[in-house]
Amino acid sequence: MDEAAYARLMLTLAQGFELVAAAVLVLGLALALVLAGRRYLSTRDGSASYRVLRQTFGGVILLGLEILVAGDLIRTVAVAPTLENVVVLGLIVLIRTFLSFSLEIEIDGVPPWRRAFVSGASVIKKAASS
Repeated sequence: MDEAAYARLMLTLAQGFELVAAAVLVLGLALALVLAGRRYLSTRDGSASYRVLRQTFGGVILLGLEILVAGDLIRTVAVAPTLENVVVLGLIVLIRTFLSFSLEIEIDGVPPWRRAFVSGASVIKKAASS
C-alpha cells in the first residue's frame, strides 16, 4: 500500500470514529430521555428523573469524548505526524480531559482522583440500572 492510500485509509478510519461518536451522542440522548421518562412515570418525581437524565447524558458525553480523542489520535499520528499537528492534538486532548473531569465531577459530585476509575460506559450503566 502506498503512502497516499494509507493516509486516505487512516483519514477514513478517523472519520468513522467521528461518526460513531456522533451516533453515540444522538442515541445516548434518546436513551437518556427514555430512562428519565421511565423514572418519572414510575415515581412522579421530577428531580429524580432529572438526575437520571443528567447522569445518563453526562456518561454519554464522556463516552463520546473518549471516541473523538481516538479519532484525533489516528488522524494525527497516522496521517500527518508533524510537530504542529501533535501540539494541536495535545491541546485538544487537554481540553477534552478538562471537560471529562468537569463532567465527572458534575455527575458524581466527587473529583475523579478521589474515587475509583470511571469511564463513560460505566456511568451510563450505573444510570440505567438506577
